Amino acid sequence: MAALYEKELADLKTKLKKAKAETQGPWIAAFDADGTLWDIDLGELFFEHQIQNCNLKLPTDPWKYYEDAKKVDPPTAYLWLAQINKGQPLKRVQTWAENTFVENSPFPIFKFQKDLIAFLHEERFLVYVVTASVKWAVEPGAQRLGIPASRVLGITTKVRDGVISDIQDGPITYRAGKAEALLKATNGVRPIFCAGNTLGDLHLLESATHVAAAIVSQKPDEHLFSTEQELQTQARLNDWICFDFSSEY
Repeated sequence: MAALYEKELADLKTKLKKAKAETQGPWIAAFDADGTLWDIDLGELFFEHQIQNCNLKLPTDPWKYYEDAKKVDPPTAYLWLAQINKGQPLKRVQTWAENTFVENSPFPIFKFQKDLIAFLHEERFLVYVVTASVKWAVEPGAQRLGIPASRVLGITTKVRDGVISDIQDGPITYRAGKAEALLKATNGVRPIFCAGNTLGDLHLLESATHVAAAIVSQKPDEHLFSTEQELQTQARLNDWICFDFSSEY
């Protein structure tokens, strides 16, 4: 397995160096977060931490409220997870996110992705994380990979004088909104490389100019397995690279 891992990484590095040589830059790479960079749902863990520890004004059964809303209108549900922070200082919410990360240490970052991102930084790529989770929840994980908070694109609301509001800020980073948010952040420069693990990342992967990677991180009994397999089908149709990280954790 180690030898296969090294060969796959070396082959991908070769493709990315070739793609970089064919373009003038800036060179962009973008990753989905949960299930693509790490084997955990950091957004949901953050929500659970808030329910248990942060004394927010929430419905009687916050999880049921969220799950029911997601069945009806996912973008509205995802935005609500940011809106519940209305009136909180941004620094406090970022501290909550950091605490969530620490509580789940050792954090299950996929080694392949860690090594790949280190290579991308060496090659002077601008690396983005594009997630349907709340931006603040994902920032600690991205920062451990050397990706600054400014290049984490996720669900967020406007911050005024350091205090969070409930007003949507930017595209909802879900499905087509992922590619939209990335292109907005890069001033229209398309990424050379993108990686994602579910059908919700399809538009993001389609935005890549040279290389796209579809990740499998779920086992057959896990709830995102079917949508990962749907993305694998699209990957085969589009001749994208496929990686299976499901046995790492």
